[in-house]
Amino acid sequence: MGKKRSRVLALFYVVAIRRCHSTGNLKSVHFRLAKLKQFYITQKYKYFWPPKHINYLKRKALFIINPVSGGKKKDQVPQLIHKHLDHNAYEYQIEFSTLDKEIRAIAVEAAKHYDIIVAVGGDGTVNETASAIAGTDKLLGIIPYGSGNGLSRFLQIPMDPVKSIQLLSTGSIRSIDSAQLNGRWFFNMAGMGFDAHISEVFSHTTRRGFSSYLRSSIEEISKYKAQEYHLEIDGNVYDRTAFMLSFANSSQYGNNAHVSPHASLHDGLLDVCVIKPFPPYRLPEMGLRMLTKTSESSKFVEIIRGRHIRVERATPGPVHLDGEPSIIGATVQIDVIPDSLNVIVGPGYKG
Repeated sequence: MGKKRSRVLALFYVVAIRRCHSTGNLKSVHFRLAKLKQFYITQKYKYFWPPKHINYLKRKALFIINPVSGGKKKDQVPQLIHKHLDHNAYEYQIEFSTLDKEIRAIAVEAAKHYDIIVAVGGDGTVNETASAIAGTDKLLGIIPYGSGNGLSRFLQIPMDPVKSIQLLSTGSIRSIDSAQLNGRWFFNMAGMGFDAHISEVFSHTTRRGFSSYLRSSIEEISKYKAQEYHLEIDGNVYDRTAFMLSFANSSQYGNNAHVSPHASLHDGLLDVCVIKPFPPYRLPEMGLRMLTKTSESSKFVEIIRGRHIRVERATPGPVHLDGEPSIIGATVQIDVIPDSLNVIVGPGYKG
């Protein structure tokens, strides 16, 4: 009889998961199953469904903690997880990344054994974790601990770690678009030009955090020269002189600086943001426009939307993928992969 009960519960669990995804129901299936489990345990039904069988409703989660992201200490994160995670919904383990055990390698192995992989860090940590599970049925959770936390903010995930931990049991599940640049994943924003240059410079500094990033930007902006780009976007050709190019999946870089206020994670498109050369004295205005979501109305900003994007420039140089720099060749191919990442989002996210 015990095996039959377990099989019934397992079948119910699979049906609930499939129904959640197929109907687009935004309510977290984990939250519902945790409530169902609690109901059975506390009511007379526990005599028919013993708790040892109800435990089949638990999901397995791995938390991957990046100890250096955002320049923030994370020594207390394991205790916060233990205290605030719903243990009726999850069985979990925690791993810290190291130089010898990188985030993506941990995530690739975790995808074989866990249902949910939780990135504890910034956009770079999210990128490395999500790259391992994009295109699968695994779920991504995020506890923001970075400098900008662009994707987390866009998805309305709380910046408070306690609330973001609790969200793993109460949040909603959405499938979002991802993109690849020369075969490498990104989920929030990729770029060429000045922001990629700054990401490269910043990667060689010892100090992390937003203030260090801002300092590097101010020091470099007067020395950086705009570049010529040849773009092919869904068959249309554009030649532009640009201070930088941003390929926006979400609307913002991070810290609520919105380069493309109307970007969507569900339209199958990227917003190609051409930031044209502008006088240095206009920099405060450009920053204010991003913070007030009015950048699109600036004469120095042009936004072209597309799914397949090819960029040619004169020489190889830096790009960034979710803030992480890389040196690549003069030709870049970018493609959108719709609905390719399942992620737990905040209650205010409208999509």
